[in-house]
Amino acid sequence: MMAGLFAAILLLNVIPAFAPPTWMAMSWIGFNQPDQNPFLLAVVAACAATSGRLILARCSTWLVRGHLMREADRQNIDVVKAWLEKRKVVTAGALLLYAFSPFPSNYLFIAYGLTRLRLWLIGVPFFLGRLASYAAWTHFAQVAHSYMDPEFDLEGGYLGAYFVLTQLALLCLVFALMRVDWSVALNEHMLRFRRHRPGENART
Repeated sequence: MMAGLFAAILLLNVIPAFAPPTWMAMSWIGFNQPDQNPFLLAVVAACAATSGRLILARCSTWLVRGHLMREADRQNIDVVKAWLEKRKVVTAGALLLYAFSPFPSNYLFIAYGLTRLRLWLIGVPFFLGRLASYAAWTHFAQVAHSYMDPEFDLEGGYLGAYFVLTQLALLCLVFALMRVDWSVALNEHMLRFRRHRPGENART
């Protein structure tokens, strides 16, 4: 079972968008497997989710930054990279707090991959946060199993309009972040979008 769980969660977290949230999958597993150790399930799921997201970040580095981005856009993103490298503790802390939440992380890892920062900086806090949250979701679902009808449908319609619109909006946010002039934003505290200039089309 654990090998199947790892493979399923890994696949969910490699998919860049529109995959069911992992916390929902863990709730479903906890509800349908009330006798399993919730912490063990959470460890396997957190390892798989972290591995999947790191693969997603690396693919973002290789495909988007390496083949689709203009050189000027890479230099713009490198401004963010330099800023984050000077604030590793704050960055890791913020990522840890985010990882405790049930909010989607696909767009976060895609954007992180564009910076080419070291993967441990996002991987370690993500693993710790997801380990705690997955254990909680699984445990709560197992407790709910004791009070609810075992035939109750926990699957729901995750591909509802809200979910689809949210995923589209977050992916658009990643694109918008690429267009922000980060030198101005971080140094002058002003939000300004970059405009394409002649000669910026090269992707060398």
